[in-house]
Amino acid sequence: MQFEENIRLALHGLIDHKFRSFLTMLGIIFGVASVITMLSIGEGAKRDAIAKYQDLGVNNIIVREKKLSDTELEEVRAKFSEGLSIQDANVIKEIVPGVVRTASQSEISTEVKYADKSAKSTVIGITPEFVEMLNYKAEKGDFINADHYSKNLKVCVLGAGVASTLFRNENPIGKMVKIEDQWLEVIGVLKSKTLFTETVGELAARDLNTDIYVPLTTFLKRFTRENILSSEIQQITVQVDNSDLLVETSQLIESILQRHHFNNSDYNIVIPYELLRQEEKEKQIYNFLLGAIAAISLLVGGIGIMNIMLATVMERTREIGIRRSIGARKADIMSQFVSEAVAISITGGIIGVILGISLSLVVSLFTDVSIDIKMYSVVIAFAFSVIVGVSFGYLPAKNAANLKPIDSLRYE
Repeated sequence: MQFEENIRLALHGLIDHKFRSFLTMLGIIFGVASVITMLSIGEGAKRDAIAKYQDLGVNNIIVREKKLSDTELEEVRAKFSEGLSIQDANVIKEIVPGVVRTASQSEISTEVKYADKSAKSTVIGITPEFVEMLNYKAEKGDFINADHYSKNLKVCVLGAGVASTLFRNENPIGKMVKIEDQWLEVIGVLKSKTLFTETVGELAARDLNTDIYVPLTTFLKRFTRENILSSEIQQITVQVDNSDLLVETSQLIESILQRHHFNNSDYNIVIPYELLRQEEKEKQIYNFLLGAIAAISLLVGGIGIMNIMLATVMERTREIGIRRSIGARKADIMSQFVSEAVAISITGGIIGVILGISLSLVVSLFTDVSIDIKMYSVVIAFAFSVIVGVSFGYLPAKNAANLKPIDSLRYE
């Protein structure tokens, strides 16, 4: 009964002094909203990072042709290195322990045409292992398989963006598209992919939805290299069976390629999992800093609650004296004022949660920033607001409880 009475009195106090209560809550409201918004943005960035590296394969090691000028390429070729080759991929698979499979790929930037429509695209020649190693799935039709590869078939799989540009409301499966002077049959369309809006290791930023995939055998036979000095292939993806040995495996691959390329560093080695861990670590620090900044608002809000509660104690000194004189205990007075502080912080916390979720959704709708609202961020922010209310309401409540009844009755 005493608890219910305290809550009722606290709520009446909030209603009777609406404007003052609202000003007191502002720090809590903005603090809670800031924590939720900041953590949601951080979680969204983390989700995007994980999706991005899943497309590269977290158990993969990527060997990528290094971008060199024509002069540098001529010097490298003069030193007997022919660049990355299918033979390199075969040697890595045969020699390096723990390697499950390798996938070679070669690529050119060109234009693809269908009827009167055209689109800029990156045409990528791949081996059948490609789809088993990466997070690529066909939304329609099939992907490149061993039969297409072994028979040098003139088939292709379109990225979602290319398919949308060329075919719009048509079903592209079975249609013929023209790439350079070659006609290829569309056998599949990929699901929409994450955009690489930034360089990942040595992998340049690009829209994966504009890629077109063809069998590597067909690619090497039908298409010409953009630069005659370029490598036979531009990338080798190596999948290992133990992610804990990625660094050691990459070092062994490095030593093998150094011998095969006569100590010419015309390639780069990227470990997506290591990049993911590094990026996650950086984002954790970033999230911690954002959370700390937002938490300052909650502390400021707590100080506001304490100031108002101290002023309230002063205003109600005679009331406290009357209650004490008719039998109220110190604990009763203390619980009353703590209840009022908690009521302020809970109300501010609820408003802050609503505002924080709303701000997160607004940020997502009107900017390119990805957000991911997690329940833990809401719980942490709200719980912290209640803790702040109890903590900063304790001192004024204690002061009120320690007032002597006779002095309180005489207070003017």
